[in-house]
Amino acid sequence: MAILTQEEAKKIIDKVLSYAKADETSVSLTGGRTGNIRYARNSVSTSGESNNLALAVTSVFGKRSGTATINELDDASLEKTVRRSEEIARLAPENPEYMPMLGPQKYLTTNPYSENTARIDPDYRAQAAFNSLDPCRKKNLTAAGYLEDTTGFSALGNSKGLVAYNRATSVDFTITVRTADGLGSGYAIRDVTDVSKLNTKEATEIAMQKALASVNARALEPGKYTVILEPAASVDLLQNMMGSMDGRNADEGRSFLSKRGGGTRLGEKLFDERVTIYSDPTNPEIPTSAYGGGGGGRFGGGADGRPQEKVTWVENGVVKNMYYSRYWADKIGVAATPPPAAVIMSGGTQSLAEMIKGTEKGILVTRLWYIRAVDPQTLLYTGLTRDGTFYIENGQIKFPVKNFRFNESPVIMLNNLEAMGKPVRIGGNLIPPLKIRDFTFSSLSDAV
Repeated sequence: MAILTQEEAKKIIDKVLSYAKADETSVSLTGGRTGNIRYARNSVSTSGESNNLALAVTSVFGKRSGTATINELDDASLEKTVRRSEEIARLAPENPEYMPMLGPQKYLTTNPYSENTARIDPDYRAQAAFNSLDPCRKKNLTAAGYLEDTTGFSALGNSKGLVAYNRATSVDFTITVRTADGLGSGYAIRDVTDVSKLNTKEATEIAMQKALASVNARALEPGKYTVILEPAASVDLLQNMMGSMDGRNADEGRSFLSKRGGGTRLGEKLFDERVTIYSDPTNPEIPTSAYGGGGGGRFGGGADGRPQEKVTWVENGVVKNMYYSRYWADKIGVAATPPPAAVIMSGGTQSLAEMIKGTEKGILVTRLWYIRAVDPQTLLYTGLTRDGTFYIENGQIKFPVKNFRFNESPVIMLNNLEAMGKPVRIGGNLIPPLKIRDFTFSSLSDAV
């Protein structure tokens, strides 16, 4: 397995730095093992496992930089890669926004790693697939699913003395179940750090129930409806919103956080007062890398070494923070807060079933897909419901409904908030089910 300890990674990085002749040099070392199993039409179609180890060297002369990568770690190859990155740097144009590399940093202690996940083998994947396929076969339902497990590490070091290391694990599982006639469809998704928390049979049974319940869907007129968005339905819209909280875009008038006439809406109340969104790399349910800056997530790869800390982005509906590149933060004199690796939205204590029971009339949405931006400055998006959409009346699911195309903005959505349930992990985030009034469905879709 291509997993190096912190000491092993540092030894390689230090050797690379010893060859460097540039003004500044940064070394990124990443590696890991990824396994998967895929099935469709109730039969496994592919499975595999790959190991990879990669090293990237960035050399800088003044404001000129160049990067070279390699996956051979013998001394001659390492030195050759350093020389190549320096050659590229000398030929590169100057970057007027280049920022000097960071020196030593202090990082929080995080633990996005599970030994249970690291020990996953082909037998486990086969059993996980069987546990999903078997109940579908017995009910004459058709399953298509995918499970992927990753165990990896990332290490970062530079000539200024920065040293960072992270190891992480993840398991992602999705399952779609269709009825034999293809008219009913259900879906479930799970992701965990520790595979002992994953039950593919339990997730599949939810998708089976939705598939059976969604047969003979009725058409409702498009319009504005009260909806209950399951976390799998709301997470993409919320992630798109969080991905639009870049401070430079706001300052330059290209964001929903830009103020007409100049300035930003930082400090303004833009959402329902119950909306609080924050990130915390030490959260035990969604632990992430302790460093970021250029992405990073659970694994930390692609980061510039800035520490990830607990940050409140929205508090009681008020925008509290935006994230910034180091260049822009230095230019306008603010802290260079990196983008969040994962987000947590505070919710309530109700389960999804309890939220349905408390709804007089509404529509339950399992998930959204094919989401596309319509207007980036208002965050208006369009897309479709899929894999289980149901009409609720007097606290009960009455019948399935045909899928809709929606046109909605998460900003408007979070102002039309009626209730929130208990947050659950979805896509590496913690998101509650949301009850939203006046959610806009613009047309019908015949897809299941």
